[in-house]
Amino acid sequence: MADAGKETRESYDVTIVGAGPAGYSAAIRAAQLGLSVALVEKRDRLGGTCLNVGCIPSKALLDSTELFQRCRSGLEPHGIGVSGVKLDLAAMMERKGQVVEKFTSGLATIMKKRKVTVVHGEAEVLSSTRVRAAAVDADGTPTREWDTGAVVLATGSEPQSLPFMELDGKRIVSSTEALAFDSVPKSLVVIGAGAIGLEMGSVWSRLGADVTVVEIMPSVLPGWDRQVSQVLKRELAKQGMDIRLSTRVTDAKVGRKGVSLKTETGSGDQEELRGDVVLLAVGRRPSHGGLDLEKLGVKTDDGARVVVDERFQTSAEGIYAVGDLIPGPMLAHKGEEEGIAVAEILAGRAGHVGYDTIPNVVYTWPEAASAGRSEQQLEQDEVPYNKGAFSFGANGRALAMGDPSGFVKILAHGETDRVLGVHIVGPWASSLIAEAVAVMEFGGSAEDIARTVHAHPTLPEVVKEAALAVDGRPIHGL
Repeated sequence: MADAGKETRESYDVTIVGAGPAGYSAAIRAAQLGLSVALVEKRDRLGGTCLNVGCIPSKALLDSTELFQRCRSGLEPHGIGVSGVKLDLAAMMERKGQVVEKFTSGLATIMKKRKVTVVHGEAEVLSSTRVRAAAVDADGTPTREWDTGAVVLATGSEPQSLPFMELDGKRIVSSTEALAFDSVPKSLVVIGAGAIGLEMGSVWSRLGADVTVVEIMPSVLPGWDRQVSQVLKRELAKQGMDIRLSTRVTDAKVGRKGVSLKTETGSGDQEELRGDVVLLAVGRRPSHGGLDLEKLGVKTDDGARVVVDERFQTSAEGIYAVGDLIPGPMLAHKGEEEGIAVAEILAGRAGHVGYDTIPNVVYTWPEAASAGRSEQQLEQDEVPYNKGAFSFGANGRALAMGDPSGFVKILAHGETDRVLGVHIVGPWASSLIAEAVAVMEFGGSAEDIARTVHAHPTLPEVVKEAALAVDGRPIHGL
């Protein structure tokens, strides 16, 4: 107990800087384990990029625009005639905002019940044991400082730009602005055919924009299994998206009515593209959130990722880092698992992240999902493997839904049959990949999936059939 008349300094076992998926997961898990926690967030709402201007609002718009597209042209085969379908973009955006508000307010409630101290303000990490935050909340709370047993950096990432094309938020925009257009652009040029580019391109294409996607690599979703990339490109092209591969943008000029882009293909052909708006979706970079990492002694690599050891400890003792700040895919669920793991480590437990089985998902329609290694990676590493693939076109539920496009492919070790990779493009691939991840986490085999009873008729039967096909014995295919 403090002596009478002496001021008691505010103190926490751990301070987490950044309240995105990595940060808020770390805060919740640390509180569950009995640690006192301070969570600092510069936004006025928790959730980081993901909940506020990323994963959640984009999926709200993807679902809304998919419904709009189906009402306009996808219901006739079901015997449903719909006429006079109108777009109320303002209402669509309002619904998106309501989804975000429900999620972020729910997160705030969880923090309160877990007794996590939330500080809204720009964090200044003075050392591994002392933190200051300048408050930005409406009630004018003054700057505060406190002691801490450890610091976890979870400040996330931010959109990248190109050297000759800086983001201006109006004509040249990031995904943040593309989530909040107040009208449908007549033409939209998307630079980058990764997940963000294809998802946002899909949103505005469905609402009537002429969408052109420019990608410097020879396939959409660079780094994914080649067959998945090929099929997804074909399906998106059917929906009206103009996808230019092996094409780079060499110059951009912003005018009063739009943007003029100069492009060049791998073979040297040059072309000029024009768009009312250009969406830069060329990747994200770590956001150090104003932190003076050099002063703290926190080392970064050439890509400005914070260097950590297997316990997420940086080069500065007592300072840890997770999520988009550190190496690995910039995915919300990867950050969540790292946040949970570092909290467990700080509480004296093991902490673990299964990096080999982190799923990756693209929420276009059809969706794409992947876990583990691709055929190209296995061939490069000379790993023997057997392959089984099965089409949604031979699945009863997919046919009943009217969504027969795509396939499931399972790659299993040629000697042990252990599942090494699963790749899906098709309806609800985002949900189907979970079964594959669970099997891979337990070191399961294709035979394990093949002998597991799957309800009929369901989409997961395609996963089972692909597993059967590894051994050349699918039931509903040749």
